[in-house]
Amino acid sequence: MIRLEHINLVVPDIAQALAFYQAAFPHWRTRGGGDQVWYGTPRSWIHFGDDNNYITLNSAGQGENRDLTGSSTGLAHFAFEVDNLDAMITRLSDAGFEVAKQGADEPFRKNVYFIDPAGFEVEFVEYLSDLPEQRNMYS
Repeated sequence: MIRLEHINLVVPDIAQALAFYQAAFPHWRTRGGGDQVWYGTPRSWIHFGDDNNYITLNSAGQGENRDLTGSSTGLAHFAFEVDNLDAMITRLSDAGFEVAKQGADEPFRKNVYFIDPAGFEVEFVEYLSDLPEQRNMYS
């Protein structure tokens, strides 16, 4: 078995980033956290998730995230599969976060992109079929 266990993000403000992910994942919790020195720089960190998956949020982020419209090296986006995309959009909108862009018009999935407070693009996708040949169809 291989699965993605966590993503580790360096952000300028843990509380702001946490507000986004708490709205997206109300069933997740802060699993742990603390303070440490990372290559000579003090920073705080938390693990926010459930028993199987989490996001690490680290303070000490400096500068701007990469230009998401450009082609510079770096993280383009990461995605979460959800059971109910409309409910996800509502939770994030109610928390003050708006859809950054709609996904492609596909017959067997729908998706949207948000920009979190640290400037990371986060995709949420809902599959409308259980058949791999339909879920993975690209038009």
